[in-house]
Amino acid sequence: MCRLFAYVSPDTSTTDQELGEDGIESFLSLARLHGDGWGWAGIAHAGDRPEIHKSPLSAAADPDFRRTIATPGHAAMMHLRWATLGLPVELCNAHPFRAGDVSFEHNGSLKPIERVRAMLSPTALARMTGETDSEMYFALIQEQLATGLSLPEATAQVARRLRAAFPLASLNAILLDRAHLVAVHASARSVLPKEDVDEITELGGLPDEHNEDYFALRWKRSADGTVMISSTGVAGTGWQTLPPESVTTVRLDDRTMRTEALGTEAAFAVVTD
Repeated sequence: MCRLFAYVSPDTSTTDQELGEDGIESFLSLARLHGDGWGWAGIAHAGDRPEIHKSPLSAAADPDFRRTIATPGHAAMMHLRWATLGLPVELCNAHPFRAGDVSFEHNGSLKPIERVRAMLSPTALARMTGETDSEMYFALIQEQLATGLSLPEATAQVARRLRAAFPLASLNAILLDRAHLVAVHASARSVLPKEDVDEITELGGLPDEHNEDYFALRWKRSADGTVMISSTGVAGTGWQTLPPESVTTVRLDDRTMRTEALGTEAAFAVVTD
């Protein structure tokens, strides 16, 4: 389980600027629990390929974290990892993952992992650099991209397939390519496993402002037109919850938003100016 944050700016911004000092401090307090690595992906201009920086260290203990989130960019996303029980804390398993022009981060757990592994071709499995269910989720999206689908189309198709196979899992994810920021908010029936609740208790409970729906993804648009998407637990006002069981796409060129429901192949669409 993990924490996610992303933004798309009308010009150039930084992750720390969009979070603000209170937001940064709330993220660092979350890193006390979500301390199994962190990562950042960003692009300087729409049309660029995402660059990534990640670490297996806790963001609260890694000086590179503050330096990285001060990197200027037109769009960026950030991840704090809380490793699924049994999966190693190593750089290859840190998020975001990148393949070609796409970066990907996930908050959730697909169990049993053998079920998602069986969905992948031998070629896709051979390309993996780590061993997480999250990277397998991304590999399924890559397979659909290879058929010619756009990133929003490929993401929605895979999310529908995974929802059928894992009805209770959190599929929450954020993806970034040269033209889009895509957010999957699909976790309405997800709950923290007992072993995770026990770990939270041992660590003294959830940090302040993190006692909301753990799996909710929220969004807001700031006065200058910047669009932000975040997990709960990040300080600040004005957040609105994304529709449940949906895929939201933010165009990088004009920051228009389109939300598509996962519940049916003939899904509705909501466009947000």
